[in-house]
Amino acid sequence: MDERSLRVDLAACYRLVAHFGWDDLVFTHISARIPGEKDAFLINPYGMLFEEITASSLVKVDANGEKLAPSEWAVNPAGFVIHSAIHAARHDVACVLHLHTNAGVAVAAQKQGLLPISQYATIALASLAYHDYEGIALRDDEKPRLVRDLGPSSGLILRNHGLLTAGATVGDAFVAMYALQRACETQVLAQAGGAELVPVDPRIVAGVKANVAAVTKGLGGGGIAWPGLLRKLDRLDPGYKT
Repeated sequence: MDERSLRVDLAACYRLVAHFGWDDLVFTHISARIPGEKDAFLINPYGMLFEEITASSLVKVDANGEKLAPSEWAVNPAGFVIHSAIHAARHDVACVLHLHTNAGVAVAAQKQGLLPISQYATIALASLAYHDYEGIALRDDEKPRLVRDLGPSSGLILRNHGLLTAGATVGDAFVAMYALQRACETQVLAQAGGAELVPVDPRIVAGVKANVAAVTKGLGGGGIAWPGLLRKLDRLDPGYKT
């Protein structure tokens, strides 16, 4: 994938996050590593709503969040501390997606974290880790702990803060977030019902990763669902490509 194609995918991801109502004004981030370039990444222009972001407006930065190409927009330093740490440690990760959704923060505030009470939860739990809250992410000294806690997982619950997913493609990161977000929404709704919750058998949870691979025909969530999401966005909001 070249930079132009990556820009289109990443802009689409921002627009889809807005479409599903997962955005938080201008205060979360999705980053992507530019293939073929050392320590070059794309991130949102700070101050632009997700529904406004286009392929050409994305800001190109280095591992320190410094601009590598001219842009009238700033970059949020708090946003890139988290992303740069993961990109530096996980070369298998092309995209990092971080959100502050209501359901995600609600589950992140619960001591027991994500419960195995839904099919989406079992999918998310197949590759999920936790990181304790250390305040707004401005300090570089948090990076080693963040990387340690994420480990090889594709999902991370940032306690008291929100959700994060990492993927080999933009589509993979988005679909992983879709599963994690739906699991959190379901948990909050189920808890609100007041009835006793029924957990999924741990043996079933243990086998979910293999089942997901079979359902997605080995393409991963992004490979099977992302093209359809792009077609949806083309019908609803095609301006992201500009």
